[in-house]
Amino acid sequence: MDKKKVVAPLVCHGHSRPVVDLFYSPITPDGFFLVSASKDSTPMLRNGETGDWIGTFQGHKGAVWSCSLDKHALRAASASADFSAKLWDALTGDELQSFEHKHIVRACAFSEDTHLLLTGGVEKCLRIFDLNQPDAPPMEVEKSPGSVRTVAWLHSDQTILSSCTDMGGVRLWDVRTGTIVRTLDTKSSVTSAEVSQDGRYITTADGPTVKFWDANHFGLVKSYDMPCVVESASLEPKYGNKFIAGGEDLWIRVFDFHTGTEVGCNKGHHGPVHCLRFSPGGESYASGSEDGTIRIWQTVPSTHNGPDPSDANGMVKNGVDEITQQMEKVDIADEAKNDGSEKTAGKKAT
Repeated sequence: MDKKKVVAPLVCHGHSRPVVDLFYSPITPDGFFLVSASKDSTPMLRNGETGDWIGTFQGHKGAVWSCSLDKHALRAASASADFSAKLWDALTGDELQSFEHKHIVRACAFSEDTHLLLTGGVEKCLRIFDLNQPDAPPMEVEKSPGSVRTVAWLHSDQTILSSCTDMGGVRLWDVRTGTIVRTLDTKSSVTSAEVSQDGRYITTADGPTVKFWDANHFGLVKSYDMPCVVESASLEPKYGNKFIAGGEDLWIRVFDFHTGTEVGCNKGHHGPVHCLRFSPGGESYASGSEDGTIRIWQTVPSTHNGPDPSDANGMVKNGVDEITQQMEKVDIADEAKNDGSEKTAGKKAT
């Protein structure tokens, strides 16, 4: 990327408070999707390519700290300060299940096979809920040494990782035994941990450092010092030749994976950057900030010559005709949103 080239992002409005987590779905037959978590208590679903608002999940009564989509983009999950994690129908926006906790829930993640939901938070406990038996008690993993900040699955759902808000390191747990099998040591608390799309690397951000770990043998592959304290980092998923990092200085920087050389810097946010994620094809990446906006930055020239028929403004994405009908319904819902009759009515992105 040419450092002198100015990249104009797609700016996605809608959240009224800081955006603290972003998650892209894999590419599905209907495209790919982006879900966002915000302190305004309302996760939002968007078209991952265009950033167009699709719908808002309403039901939480506190800040939402984490969000996730299953690999088919049919269900969403959210973790909240209202002591709950919720499961949502991503097509209709309906709440499918609310999993009650005893304290703030900071993180959630679907298993690769989509049958399980992992949660963690201030309780210092990792829970695994069976989504085929949502009313059954969850499996509780050995007590975490600190308040859980991030969680993720790897090794075909045989291993889970977590980091803590009040201590450094990433802990890897064997799901079968529920015990810690390895700790990846860091000096500062890990605020972001991402398993690469090909399963080779774990990318972590801790303080002013971004590290890359071998996801199978757990050795440290690369460690780069950043120009400032970074809160999030993400590895380009297709070629793995660059990564992005952002944090307290408001900028999103692009680095060469092999050398750590800064090759790009994108400016536009008016507050610290809390979360960054590459899209599943690597053609763009999204950033969420204290300023309440999501920005989608292109890494390759757009191939669009006209409107994309899959730009949906409703909660259904099963085909062009159905989406068109949903767009008309949302226009009607926007006019009557004050009466509270629409479950998925929310502030439309502009």
